Amino acid sequence: MSSLNPIQFIQEVRQEVAKVTWPTWKEVWITTIMVLIMVALASAFFTAADLALGYAVQLVLGIGR
Repeated sequence: MSSLNPIQFIQEVRQEVAKVTWPTWKEVWITTIMVLIMVALASAFFTAADLALGYAVQLVLGIGR
């Protein structure tokens, strides 16, 4: 089993963090807006699908007349 040296661990963590390519603020904002647009589109689709299926079930079962 390897030695549990906290100083060595912190050094290794810093080395790994230095390898990470961090996004710019512009990239973060663009990605955030893209996610929000996709969430809005998905929610609109699932709302429409739910309404359509609910209407179809009411027609088939004759409920609500």
